[in-house]
Amino acid sequence: MSEKGLDQDGTIKREGALDRVPEAFAPVVAAARARITETFGSTTRLHSAYLYGSIPRGTATPGVSDLDLQLALHNEPTDADSTDARAIATTLDHTFPQIDGVGILLTSTRTLLSDLERHDGGFFIACLCTPLLGNDLAEQLPRYRPTALLARETNGDLALVLPRWRTRAAEAATDSERKALSRVVARRIVRTGFTLIMPRWGGWTSDLNESAALFGHYYPERAEQMRTAAATGRAPSADPAVLTLLMNDLAPWLAAEYTTVHGEKAPRP
Repeated sequence: MSEKGLDQDGTIKREGALDRVPEAFAPVVAAARARITETFGSTTRLHSAYLYGSIPRGTATPGVSDLDLQLALHNEPTDADSTDARAIATTLDHTFPQIDGVGILLTSTRTLLSDLERHDGGFFIACLCTPLLGNDLAEQLPRYRPTALLARETNGDLALVLPRWRTRAAEAATDSERKALSRVVARRIVRTGFTLIMPRWGGWTSDLNESAALFGHYYPERAEQMRTAAATGRAPSADPAVLTLLMNDLAPWLAAEYTTVHGEKAPRP
């Protein structure tokens, strides 16, 4: 990847590719392609399927990393679509010990290509997703630059998710549930912290450590907390004190600073 994750024209380079998938995960990707084709591809439901996350970036760790998939459907996802996606996820997770969980996002092509999602879902497909099946929707989307608009539309809604996180934290009864929540919270905070400073830095990265380090250059007083978030994103913690730090201190400050610097994300229906 070129300097700062950009192509020569200054636009954000697509970060993953099928030829970067580590050898240990090649059977997982092949099985995912087959199961998706078997379940969705023989009907009119599926437009295209994509990988995202550490596996197509080539940084996945066997036994630790999860498999992340995005399915673009011709129509809005139905309950039946969700049920089928969960069945695929369960089968893959139980079959392959080298992955620790499977996540499958379902979104209609209309939504992904809409003006409202141009700098969120559209950016996600064009720059963070690797084509697996079907015609690549990126061909219908623009090239993206690390702008304040992109920052606002990708992560300008942190304040809206805080109440949900706190509800989940209050209801978490096991260490497993607390660890799962800490991973979600920490990764979202690091990504939001990075996109806060992204336009000033002038590039793109999905690496948690690099994101936290770059953030720390601009906000040294919060650098240690962001390093804690990055560490928790890699190795989730069941310690309630870690969740308290992230949700009740760093996240509220970050949400307020984000609004001040970039404004609020356009409301969704």
